[in-house]
Amino acid sequence: MSTFSESSFSQKLSELNNSQQSIQTLSLWLIHHRKHAEYIIEMWLKEMQSVKPSKKLTFIYLANDVIQNSRKKGNEFLTAFASCLEYAFRDTVSDADDKTVQSLGRLCDIWLERKLFDNAFLEKLQLIIETEEPGAKRAKLEAMMALKEDIELVQDSPREPPDADELVKALENLENAASSDASVREKIAALPPEVSDVSLLDKIKDKTAADRLSKTVNSASLLLGHYNGCLAQELEDRRHLSAMIKDFTAGQKEQLTEAESRLEEYKSKLDRVAEVRKELKMHIQSLPDLTLLPAVTGGLAPLPSAGDLFNIEKALNI
Repeated sequence: MSTFSESSFSQKLSELNNSQQSIQTLSLWLIHHRKHAEYIIEMWLKEMQSVKPSKKLTFIYLANDVIQNSRKKGNEFLTAFASCLEYAFRDTVSDADDKTVQSLGRLCDIWLERKLFDNAFLEKLQLIIETEEPGAKRAKLEAMMALKEDIELVQDSPREPPDADELVKALENLENAASSDASVREKIAALPPEVSDVSLLDKIKDKTAADRLSKTVNSASLLLGHYNGCLAQELEDRRHLSAMIKDFTAGQKEQLTEAESRLEEYKSKLDRVAEVRKELKMHIQSLPDLTLLPAVTGGLAPLPSAGDLFNIEKALNI
């Protein structure tokens, strides 16, 4: 198992997704490095504040997995997380949808059932989940309206298309999407009908059966809440991928148009060069062949030499 460092933990958090495998893998790594528990929680909270709202619940699920599976080895994480869960819940709820809020509530129920935290602490978390300041709701609504206006303004604006490697990576990331997780679907399909049919509650006749069903319902609730979160993340990832493909296709069409334009331009240049070559060839053929002309000195006396000219001049002077 790799050694602990700030950069490695930050990288692992950036790669964390809502799948059970991703959460459990990172959870085991953190438990292995439990001697850094306080620093881990500090980084966990810091990174959580910077992620998009849809991923905050994944950070909470990671905390839950670490807390529950580290108890046998010590209370380092239980104590460390207890110091910041109120803030983490408040930060998550401030931008959460109804499903996320319900998932947080179910998580508190499980913690209560398994006695991970005292009742007073869990009541504080439940209070955070159930109440939100009207001003915060109004601010969220105003922010959503502003975002909608911004989207409408830039909807038709050209965007920089992704490169091929980025697109391939996004496609590869969806290979392990929640919808293709057969094992989780099998677990959900295997849930007893009592967890989803209220009419069957009449069959419960004693407290033991009620407690047993309560545990089953809580487990099913956590499983379904986690899976729904994974599906929501997958849906967002697929929408993002769809936008990437759209931008990539638009970019390729633009490059195709430019390539076709350049091809036509150079075809025209090639035609002009061919025409010049043809005309030059015809012009060369129309020129006289100098090798066929008669010799210029044919039949004429040779010109006098310099000595002959000197003798002639001397004779004339006599």
